[in-house]
Amino acid sequence: MSAKIQQFNAGALFLAAALLASLLVAGSVSANEKQPNIVLIVMDNLGWGELGVYGGGILRGAETPKLDQLAAEGMRFLNFNVESQCTPSRSALMTGRHPIRSGTTKVVWGQLYGLTQWEYTIAEALSDAGYATALYGKWHLGDTVGRFPTDQGFDEFYGIANTSDESVYAAGLQFDPESVSPPYIFASNRGEKPRKIKPYDRAARRQIDAELAERSIRFMEQNVKAGKPFFVYLPFTQVHVPALPNDDFEGITGNGRWADVLAEVDHRSGQVIDALDRLGIRDETIIIFMSENGPEQVYPYNGTAGPWRGTYFTALEGSLRAPFIIRWPGRIEAGAVHNEIMHITDVYPTLASIVGARVPDDRYIDGLDQSALLTGRTRKGVRDGFPAYNGDQLQAYKWRNWKVHFLTQNSMLGDIDRPGMPQVFNLLSDPKEQYDIYKYGGPHGEDSMWVTPAVMKLVLQHQQTLIEEPPIKLGTPDPYLPAKARP
Repeated sequence: MSAKIQQFNAGALFLAAALLASLLVAGSVSANEKQPNIVLIVMDNLGWGELGVYGGGILRGAETPKLDQLAAEGMRFLNFNVESQCTPSRSALMTGRHPIRSGTTKVVWGQLYGLTQWEYTIAEALSDAGYATALYGKWHLGDTVGRFPTDQGFDEFYGIANTSDESVYAAGLQFDPESVSPPYIFASNRGEKPRKIKPYDRAARRQIDAELAERSIRFMEQNVKAGKPFFVYLPFTQVHVPALPNDDFEGITGNGRWADVLAEVDHRSGQVIDALDRLGIRDETIIIFMSENGPEQVYPYNGTAGPWRGTYFTALEGSLRAPFIIRWPGRIEAGAVHNEIMHITDVYPTLASIVGARVPDDRYIDGLDQSALLTGRTRKGVRDGFPAYNGDQLQAYKWRNWKVHFLTQNSMLGDIDRPGMPQVFNLLSDPKEQYDIYKYGGPHGEDSMWVTPAVMKLVLQHQQTLIEEPPIKLGTPDPYLPAKARP
């Protein structure tokens, strides 16, 4: 068991308590049940409105039958929320903590970044609970020795340390490899130094998602044969700029490259979904399909957030809301649709609760256990809202059907302004966040002014936690230990 959680463990006493806890939670695995496998497919900048089941598909140039069917067989969320940039979203997913706590608030270049080894990831929790763990795809939580996935609980890693726009570097105008290291695809095993496999250029960018699907399926096959539960974290590289389809998909839709890429997204996901049937483990596997950010803004790779306004790198709904589909046959109601608020930090404690894995109690965990909602024991989620950061700045707070913006930003490249009064929007009557109640009044004007003090109380509570547990600063080296433990 990892030394990171020895403080929580008292040997057999801990194991007995964990088993007892799992027995008490309906929908979780009991002592005599096999732990479910977990397949977590994460897309890069796939907007809310891209898949057919979210109103896209053929309207975006390519049908998405495999993912639409997954939604029909599982549960689909309309109000699943992420962070505004890649690194913070992936940090929140891995740790169950707001990135402001972990020093992972924004995408950076040319400096030390990523998760300190003190952070205890979902991969470490599942590994300590007996799972084989692998990551195939984009990491973006550290590109230096000591901060790769196999330093954070994964047994295997194959993919890219950072992001897909690096694939165009080497072919760039007057590119200087002495100034910027050419990007590579890496591989590593737990306890080993990462190895450079091949350059990550435009050609490799087209091929990598096919490789990731193949390696994920191979890992599943190996562990089914070994009789060991597995956790496959499959963060595909699409549809991040440059969204270039595999050669087998170039021109397949007749609707342009972006549509070709969307068709490939459905196909690659379908390969993994179909493998669960072929291996006879459909009923024993929790499979999640989600995106970690809102849509791209950069043309011609730009995406859509459906009815919401905005792209990533903002605090608008288009940035925060992302697709989320989960299937666990016999445990999660097929065809269910929820508009309850769920946040990306909730994935960790929810899965941990289901399988009986340990969540740290020596630090603030912002994620909430949503297993009762997923397994139908309640129709009401446990989350009312969350703070919305863009980088280090708290730009907004989403609460119930309201959004309060303290800073305004209309696009990734737009100015960040501070209005004289916080702007308040009703997300039911104004999904595009265009009619501030203080400015436009009307039925949601003076009758809704109580929302601001209600939200400010939550903001102050959140800020108090940052005093009680001071955030890790961006660029903090290992080894790191908190100066002040959680009270």
